[in-house]
Amino acid sequence: MDRKTMAAYHIEESTRRGNLAEVRQIMEDYARLTGLTDGGGSSRRYLWTDAIAVCSYLELFIQTDEKSHLDLALSLVDQVHHTLGRHRDDDQRRGWISGLGEEEGRRHPTAGGLRIGKSQKERRAEEPFDERLEWNRDGQYYHYLTKWMHALRCVFRVTGDPVYWRWAVELAQAAHRSFVYSRGRMYWKMSIDLSRPLVPSMGQHDPLDGLVTYSELQAAGEDLYISPSLDLSEEISEMAGICRGITLPTSDPLGIGGLLFDGSRIAQLMMKGFLRDGGLLETVLLSAKIGLQAYLRRGELSWPAERRLAFRELGLSIGLTAAEELARWWEEQPDLFVQGRTRRDAGIHPDALLGFLPLREEIEAFWQDEANQQAHTWTDHQEINMVMLAASLSPGQFLLI
Repeated sequence: MDRKTMAAYHIEESTRRGNLAEVRQIMEDYARLTGLTDGGGSSRRYLWTDAIAVCSYLELFIQTDEKSHLDLALSLVDQVHHTLGRHRDDDQRRGWISGLGEEEGRRHPTAGGLRIGKSQKERRAEEPFDERLEWNRDGQYYHYLTKWMHALRCVFRVTGDPVYWRWAVELAQAAHRSFVYSRGRMYWKMSIDLSRPLVPSMGQHDPLDGLVTYSELQAAGEDLYISPSLDLSEEISEMAGICRGITLPTSDPLGIGGLLFDGSRIAQLMMKGFLRDGGLLETVLLSAKIGLQAYLRRGELSWPAERRLAFRELGLSIGLTAAEELARWWEEQPDLFVQGRTRRDAGIHPDALLGFLPLREEIEAFWQDEANQQAHTWTDHQEINMVMLAASLSPGQFLLI
């Protein structure tokens, strides 16, 4: 695939050039701030943020052809694996969380999953559950692991090196083995070593995210030799079964953005001959529309910065870019997506989402304002806010499968 094909999201060129300089500055600051580059602080790795950051460095590489951005993406992958794939410095346990020896662990750094990167140690087995404290405690989140699988797949797409795809598949297998249990249920949070659940409830969108991400990895490997040990067919089937029993609508902007991101990936998989059921895409789009209507009724976009969370709103902004591109694909190949049914009148054609697109520019402009970046809601979550803003301004590589 050539560079222009990789930059497939149709953002106007003038806007892309203007955004690119800002994205470059944000990602240079992020590298220094988190210790990714020399001269920065101590290395601070956080799985969700770093997954988005990898895709932003890849986007800069594709747009500028400057190898330094690719080097940062690959260096970040290595730092994440050698930090979050190993036990914490304040833990009595040492080495890879998978339990593998040093050499084997380096060859299979995702075989035991990856830590979240939270500031506090995980809750001990004998400690009582405290919901407030649990947010700051380490462990493993399924929806963070799927973001890292996607980031590794993106690195494979850009570099052509199948080791990144293999690491993504091994992570999928480790996550599925530990998070899925008892006839179609999933844990939301697991211990660092994946031996026990820390939060037993199921994340609302985790099954959908898993189904789409596993399918993305399976599709990416179709041109490779896939040994039986790296085939995800069974995991895909099990996740599809869980998806049949879940409710998707949410008024959380990050959750809505995630639905639109998953919808975009479903559409791309359908165009590649995977996930042939158009009904799944329609369900996801309808859920996103319901969520957007509920979100706007609350009026949060009129609130001051001190009452808003940038990274959640920017997740919606990224998803709206995906929705715009999805509508274009649908127009080009309507029979593929609706399978002979007319759904426009039912309000779940992607065109039904285009009326929400102005929200994208509104959200980006609000959080680009330096005055709003002084709010504690920005500074308290500075690193994830920075990365989500960069991804919103130039989301191409993050949105491609």
